[in-house]
Amino acid sequence: MKNLLFLKLALLSFITSEAAPDKKGAYSSPEDASKDPDFSIQGEYKGSYTKNNGNEAKVGIQVIALGNGMFRAVGFEGGLPGDGWDLGERAKSEAKKNDDGTVTFKKDDGVATATIKEGKFYIKGGDGKVLGALDRVERKSPTLGLKAPDNAIKLFDGSSLEHWKSGARKTDEGLLMEGVNSARNDFKNFTLHIEFRLPYMPKARGQGRGNSGMYLLGTETQMLDSFGLSGEPNECGGIYKWKRPDINMCYPPLSWQTYDVEFQAATTDKPPVMTVKHNGIIIHDKVQLRKRTRQGNIHLQNHSNPVRYRNIWIVEN
Repeated sequence: MKNLLFLKLALLSFITSEAAPDKKGAYSSPEDASKDPDFSIQGEYKGSYTKNNGNEAKVGIQVIALGNGMFRAVGFEGGLPGDGWDLGERAKSEAKKNDDGTVTFKKDDGVATATIKEGKFYIKGGDGKVLGALDRVERKSPTLGLKAPDNAIKLFDGSSLEHWKSGARKTDEGLLMEGVNSARNDFKNFTLHIEFRLPYMPKARGQGRGNSGMYLLGTETQMLDSFGLSGEPNECGGIYKWKRPDINMCYPPLSWQTYDVEFQAATTDKPPVMTVKHNGIIIHDKVQLRKRTRQGNIHLQNHSNPVRYRNIWIVEN
């Protein structure tokens, strides 16, 4: 009887452990995150709705999970960032999930303006009439899975850590883990491709929400779960604490994302210059950098969050 009770407790402990995020509240894989019912609600929605003047208009919505059933919706006229948004003012609203699993966003006067139900985002008029039903979408970067050219150095393809200094780690699934330095310290002019995945951390905020960074010759391009935010210098795609991205192209957490970089190191009379594409969209265009570094390494920062990387390659020019 004691053995049976022990087995039941052990099984219960195993199931609880599988369902729980890490001690900082981070889910590092979509499979784990799917155990949180809020994960299937957060994300991107797109479609069209009928405006007050009767005209059809395209719109994109980013829904951010804030933990404990709370959500923030951010609306973009014209479509999602990088996919039609007119770069105008963003509409925002917060709401708590209802007992039936739906989420209803309301105006300050209490009138319902939108409802998320069964994978659809319904936009409503003041009379409650549905003006548009948006579909939940999962975008993929156009450079996701980009094959390394024949003359590229495959810094990481899942098979080896040979191009990284001692201490580099990879997961059982063959993904590179945060906190690594390239073995070489003499990179100068190059094209770099890297794919990264930020964890799902609904209760975290700011710099504690899926933080890492890509350092190229000492200059950091931030990696952070900035999905739905304004795009500041310390958010995803920002040249840290200096230049904001031209547009915030951060996808929802646990989506695979890409940085594609053209880098020219400093010379005697010229500063370094960098162009960065985030998920295929230019966010820094031939920016002259402040750190006049002539050569250096590649570093992927450890900020105690489970950020993962794959398909990293470089072509020296």
